[in-house]
Amino acid sequence: MAEILVLVDHADGAVRKTTTELLTIARRLGEPSAVFIGSGYDAARDTLAQFGAAKVYVAENPELVDHLVAPQAEVLAQVAATAQPAAILLASNPDGKEIAARLAIKLESGLITDAVDVVAADAGITTTQSVFAGGYTVTARVTHGTPIVTVKPNAATPEPAQSTPVEEKVAVSISDTAKRARIVERAARGESGRPELTEAAIVVSGGRGTGGDFGPVEALADALGAAVGASRAAVDSGWYPHAHQVGQTGKTVSPQLYVAAGISGAIQHRAGMQTSKTVVVVNKDAEAPIFSMADFGVVGDLHTVLPQATEEITKRKA
Repeated sequence: MAEILVLVDHADGAVRKTTTELLTIARRLGEPSAVFIGSGYDAARDTLAQFGAAKVYVAENPELVDHLVAPQAEVLAQVAATAQPAAILLASNPDGKEIAARLAIKLESGLITDAVDVVAADAGITTTQSVFAGGYTVTARVTHGTPIVTVKPNAATPEPAQSTPVEEKVAVSISDTAKRARIVERAARGESGRPELTEAAIVVSGGRGTGGDFGPVEALADALGAAVGASRAAVDSGWYPHAHQVGQTGKTVSPQLYVAAGISGAIQHRAGMQTSKTVVVVNKDAEAPIFSMADFGVVGDLHTVLPQATEEITKRKA
């Protein structure tokens, strides 16, 4: 059975949910092999085994932590050259996409980004993507080289499959070119207690209709255990941090539930949430474009509707 390489997305060994999703997908395609780059492997070992990694390539080197993603692309290329995998899967986040792009050049292989499903077909590894703000669903496959695929968060439900992976240490060789960009400082980010926006199963987003008051949006998000998102209009107005912007110039999300409150639905915003499984819209304007994507819609003032929803959810959770 051919190897499927999965680049481990982690923070000092704390494996992110996206990696457990990728390992689940990889098991459907072949033999999943995780590639751990950075520091903290001891903390990651049990999680990788829990989700079925048959093999783990371990590249621990302090230099890998002190630079941007170029060294990771080089290490992954070295592993791929030896393993000759049937495919390489990465998380569809900023780092994952940049590593994938660099890797595609190094391996002279095709690259598919933002897949929402990956399957093994007679013609080879085949992906599904949602494009043009959700207007079309396409299937695609790489026609040259090793398929390199970035997969959106929440594309699969993580399924444990306990294994005893073989561990292989990777001798790290980093070029001077890859070391040109160095991280000189790290600042701790304040914790909100909410899930990471791009990994959240539920996202509640607010737009221009909030009038700058994100209180009802945050209250509903907390009741649902959700992340908070914002439209570009809200961010440009200074109402919410850019780190929470959903859309073409912000972050791409693919939650099980997306609540759009006071968002008109410009195509740029829709491009960032088009693969959400269920979309609920709350807007005073019944003609707002966002309603075209809604599974459920409420025509009303979010400052009235959202507190009512929050109150009812809180009652049912009690």
